[in-house]
Amino acid sequence: MMRNLWTIGMAAILAIPLALTTPAASAAVPPDISLANVKAHLAQLQSIATANGGNRAHGRPGNLASANYVKGLLDGAGFTTTLQTFTYNSATGYNVIADWPGGDPNDILMVGGHLDSVTAGPGINDNGSGSAAILETALEVSRQALTPTKHLRFAWWGAEELGLRGSQYYVTNLPAAERSKIKGYLNFDMVGSPNAGYFVYDGDNSDGVGSGPGPAGSAQLEATLQAYFTSIGVPTRGTDFDGRSDYGPFINVGIPAGGTFTGAEGIKSSAQATLWGGTAGQAFDSCYHRACDTSANINDTALNRNADAIAYAVWTTATAVPPTVVWQDTFETATGWTANPAGTDTATLGQWERGVPQATTSSGAKQLATPVSGSNDLVTGRLAGTSAGDHDIDGGTTTIQSPAITLPSGGPLKLGFSWYLAHGSNASSADYLRVKVVGSTTTQVFQQLGAATNRNGAWATAEADVSAFAGQSVRILVEAADASTASLVEAAIDDVKITK
Repeated sequence: MMRNLWTIGMAAILAIPLALTTPAASAAVPPDISLANVKAHLAQLQSIATANGGNRAHGRPGNLASANYVKGLLDGAGFTTTLQTFTYNSATGYNVIADWPGGDPNDILMVGGHLDSVTAGPGINDNGSGSAAILETALEVSRQALTPTKHLRFAWWGAEELGLRGSQYYVTNLPAAERSKIKGYLNFDMVGSPNAGYFVYDGDNSDGVGSGPGPAGSAQLEATLQAYFTSIGVPTRGTDFDGRSDYGPFINVGIPAGGTFTGAEGIKSSAQATLWGGTAGQAFDSCYHRACDTSANINDTALNRNADAIAYAVWTTATAVPPTVVWQDTFETATGWTANPAGTDTATLGQWERGVPQATTSSGAKQLATPVSGSNDLVTGRLAGTSAGDHDIDGGTTTIQSPAITLPSGGPLKLGFSWYLAHGSNASSADYLRVKVVGSTTTQVFQQLGAATNRNGAWATAEADVSAFAGQSVRILVEAADASTASLVEAAIDDVKITK
């Protein structure tokens, strides 16, 4: 893991927590990854470092030897592999990319971690641990002849320790059309720290600290990993997308990301020691970026749990059967949404409408000109005007309601949509965006309140269980309000979908 923080464009993907989905019940049963096999890979990486000046760093012979070791095993296991080269600091670096045959080529799940070490030592926890656990998971894919619904691609990155150089090279040089096929990236960097914590990347920003959430879909990856640790009775805590590892280039281009982390040079608190065991007041990895990061610098229990978590995430995510779409609207054509359906709206400006939105800014983006898909969305006052407040919501509440939707009997039924709520620091919790389902009863399934802080517009996703409405004719009611004095409030909805 890279020591210095790498600045990424998080403002464009700032979003809010959403209702998390549980892993699909139709996914294949994940395997128990052999700890002995993972440790055998670590022993090989240690031997490679020992034979090549004590490290596996970028531009050093141990780095190429590590890449060749990984590639050789994957070649023999039936993967299509590429040794991608790049140049940094006048030295050649290596990315190992391995594709498993089959799966939807337009729906790719990538799993990766960095293979290089620092020059000071062999880098067995950082990041031999993640590299070895991913490698053994990939080999288990081959042993089980897995037939995923998604296309599986594994990656081992070079020169992470010098600023995410390998993963950045890969993402930058991947054509936009190919990048768009990657629907999720799982990153595993330091998963066997001796004084381990159990951290999962905070995809939904439920912790409310640091850089904010990952792109839409990151929350689901987080939930899947959390589900595994819950199943074995191990509590987790969030870790921020702070740009220190190879998820950075992916989230910077809008690709959802997730992963686990057992801690680096940070100090384990008393509360964390109570939660997970280990020693309070000491680093999670006291050998971080040091010569003592050897094969002795591994917590077997943490490594075993995280290797199994990787397999759980791969099997659960990559083999799940996609749900059937019952109804959807991308707002590219008029389908019969009705503004102010009850005749009770009080907003004098910024009423809901379907249309092509125009960008507005005020201390950051407030109305986004780019919908999630196509050219149109549902937006509160689609025009920009000469200032950000010319067409924002003013005077109270604005509502818009879908046409009638006939839901099938039985379930489960899920309502999903993309959304944002943006406001200035003059907003308050009286301002809001709400989504309700109106059938034989009316249920509020989503709410985001305003606050007295600046909040920039950025698309996020939400999902709600609407199985209680099975067999009914329902309508979706979207509400937004500027109920504070002189507050700037904008909202939008796109890509509404009900699935079974």
